[in-house]
Amino acid sequence: MSKAVTGKPAAAPAARTELCGLTIAQAAAGLEARKFSAVELTRAHLAAIEALDSRLNAFITVTPELALEQAAAADLRLATGDGRTLTGIPLAIKDLFCTEGVRTTAASRILEPFTPPYESTVTAQLKDSGAVFLGKANLDEFAMGSSNMTSGFGPVENPWQRRGSNVKLVPGGSSGGSAAAVAARMAMGATGTDTGGSIRQPASFCGLAGIKPTYGRCSRYGIVAFASSLDQAGPLARTVEDCAILLGAMAGFDAKDSTSAERPVPYFRGAVTAGVRGKRIGIPAEYRMPGMPEEIEALWQRGVRWLKSEGAEIVDISLPHTKYGLPVYYIVAPAEASSNLARYDGVRFGARIDGEDLIDMYERTRAAGFGAEVKRRIMIGTYVLSAGYYDAYYLKAQKVRALILRDFEQAFAKVDAILTPTAPSAAFGMGEKMDDPIKMYLNDVFTVPASLAGVPAMSVPAGLSEEGLPLGLQVIGRHFDEETVFAVSGALEQAADFRSKPAVMAKGA
Repeated sequence: MSKAVTGKPAAAPAARTELCGLTIAQAAAGLEARKFSAVELTRAHLAAIEALDSRLNAFITVTPELALEQAAAADLRLATGDGRTLTGIPLAIKDLFCTEGVRTTAASRILEPFTPPYESTVTAQLKDSGAVFLGKANLDEFAMGSSNMTSGFGPVENPWQRRGSNVKLVPGGSSGGSAAAVAARMAMGATGTDTGGSIRQPASFCGLAGIKPTYGRCSRYGIVAFASSLDQAGPLARTVEDCAILLGAMAGFDAKDSTSAERPVPYFRGAVTAGVRGKRIGIPAEYRMPGMPEEIEALWQRGVRWLKSEGAEIVDISLPHTKYGLPVYYIVAPAEASSNLARYDGVRFGARIDGEDLIDMYERTRAAGFGAEVKRRIMIGTYVLSAGYYDAYYLKAQKVRALILRDFEQAFAKVDAILTPTAPSAAFGMGEKMDDPIKMYLNDVFTVPASLAGVPAMSVPAGLSEEGLPLGLQVIGRHFDEETVFAVSGALEQAADFRSKPAVMAKGA
């Protein structure tokens, strides 16, 4: 395992670690009032990374010199009254986003030496909004996984622990490094990507808020592709309001991305406190899975009561093709991954293992560079796209995907949003499900349908398991109606009043 640290900050006064406990909204207000500087805020988070990340492994690359340079520029902006939405706010960037001049690995050894000469649209927009980049967060290799155990740079540890146990827990995946960094107070917020639940499930496991916006809301330009018809960027943060602030900066049309939606970006932050009075909230019968833990069902029912008490109308609905969500996803996503990952051949960029001829070089490079889970998905994807199997698997999966989308469209003719659990369990221990890929894939059972339909969905921390671990509720909305998702999520957040903190976090936060 190798962690790159680009540049060392100069000696400085002791970091004000209490600043790590602020939300983005609180920090932005404090910076504007000149209660502390962006440099002080950044130093506090860099100190937290230095203290905690040797254990948690949430970062692949840390950029202290760049972060302090950006923080100093932020202070100049603030001094002249030219501050923007995120001026001086320290963030972690999932190492799937290309960052100009800073290595991008996708957590794969095959891309370890790659330093992009360009910036992804999402990170460019965050920079334009004044954000400070602390470094690149760890993830499952090429975003393939639900545990952050498949990274070529070692697993990420969840900063939460079971009550009375020292067993190391997974943070969820694939955006596990982003989630762990924010939960441990090493960053105020983070970018993530969500293909089948990779923002929402880590948010649930780490006690955070996280939103997958509508497919097309955020540009995919400069994001290393996994499954192009599913991948979508979004934020993770400690509050619903912070997610709204971040998404407002990340979203928008981009001519460089053919799947980008040419739609105006609403004022998401204003929607958080809009309330749910008069809203119709759907409860899908099909999300009551056989063997679902009682504590997940109990949490779901509490969420229903909270929304009802705030004036929402609860409506029973049906999403009949939900049971096909996982099989469809694990045909479509590997098929697209098989195509997207063909470019990693040792010729154009990334690692190269020389061979006796061109074919031997391809084989050696890909064998050494890709991890086991990536190889598994490439093989599945290549199989379902092959002659004789395309119609039987891939084409049929796409037809069922259309039926899943139709289920949501019919449901949203009756309701304004849908409430479900985010994940079928709390965070599990490292190695507990590693020997059975099917058990791992079942972690996405509640999140995959919204991804296949391309609708927005958000996880909100809503309670603790019997073992003292965070559990999330998921709010699903209509296409391009993130405002209602934020309104319902804000109401849930206020009712839940989730204040628990992980065992491992920055001192003073």
